[in-house]
Amino acid sequence: MQWIKQALSPLIGQQGERLAKRYLEKNGQSFVAQNYRCRNGEIDLIMREQGTLVFVEVKFRSKAHYGNAVEYFHANKRRKFESAIAHYLHQAGLNPSIVAHRIDLVGIELNAQGTAQYTWLQNV
Repeated sequence: MQWIKQALSPLIGQQGERLAKRYLEKNGQSFVAQNYRCRNGEIDLIMREQGTLVFVEVKFRSKAHYGNAVEYFHANKRRKFESAIAHYLHQAGLNPSIVAHRIDLVGIELNAQGTAQYTWLQNV
């Protein structure tokens, strides 16, 4: 049974990222990149809002009884996320002291009817 959960996990994550991307685009952001990976961590979505790069962590839960989706962005995850951001900026030749950027968190939970409920925390 555990192997089924492990096999489905990437698919569920991709579904959450697609929903978050669409949600953020409807709210005025433009898409830059998805699933940026490096040794230090991963960035789910990179968006742009006017002149600001927005690095987005997406948390998706199909069942609310495991807790609120945004609760899963804990200190260790944040450190890895910030390290991945630093790597991305360096690779892109962007100076983090000059380039406007922020971290957003999008939590998505499905209610009993299967409708997505969004929690968007900006500049966390």
